[in-house]
Amino acid sequence: MLEVKNLKKHFGHIEAVKGISFTVEKGEVLGFLGPNGAGKSTTMRMITGFLPPTSGTAIVCGHDVQKDPVSAKRAMGYLPENAPAYDSMMVTDFLRFAARLRGMSGVALEDKVEATIHKCHLLKVRNQSIHTLSKGYRQRTCFAQAIIHDPPVLIMDEPTDGLDPNQKHVVRSMINDMAAEKVIIVSTHILEEVEAVCSRAVIIANGKIVTNSTPDELKSQSKNGRLDEVFRRLTLDDEDDAYKPASAGEKDAHKLSPAHKEDM
Repeated sequence: MLEVKNLKKHFGHIEAVKGISFTVEKGEVLGFLGPNGAGKSTTMRMITGFLPPTSGTAIVCGHDVQKDPVSAKRAMGYLPENAPAYDSMMVTDFLRFAARLRGMSGVALEDKVEATIHKCHLLKVRNQSIHTLSKGYRQRTCFAQAIIHDPPVLIMDEPTDGLDPNQKHVVRSMINDMAAEKVIIVSTHILEEVEAVCSRAVIIANGKIVTNSTPDELKSQSKNGRLDEVFRRLTLDDEDDAYKPASAGEKDAHKLSPAHKEDM
């Protein structure tokens, strides 16, 4: 289980994250959504121990990421946004390197690298240098390093951003294949990602949670069953009110004649 407890992050006088709490159980894929600048990546970096919080913490499989960071990080796989990799390395060598960092060696290391190459559909490019890969294969390679040690908790920040439809399908299929056995968080601003892979969605805006619901519950809040309408209603700033979709009640009110409106 992953438990996020009142995480806050201040950069000087700017409150980037304003007290975020949620839990994710094994078998769940949580979509962590929000517009650009909402605090998604900052929250992911605090959960993974990459960035220290101003206050609050995350508990990963019983380990506090602030008090016992090594044990917490052992239980996690992390795919950051624009995941870094060593461009001069071949794919197989990069995965061997990642496995050694995770404490593997010998036959166990080679077996795990082979299994991960097959799981992430990297056979075609296993002997290519990373700098020669397409964006889709590079993303799969970085995905592979995140799961090389078979972590119980997997955290991914914008895993399909910039990929073409076929590449997105492959990455989403890999997530779905692992979903039953892991705690998974997918941070994204791509709404189709939620419907494709997520069992629950937390939406944040301005550093705060504005809803924690299933995709079906969110769509039920729109008269047309559209997730994008609900997302805009929850996340647009006050200064953008003119662009917010009207709620079902507001739409019905617009249909009334002026005389009826005066009677209300």
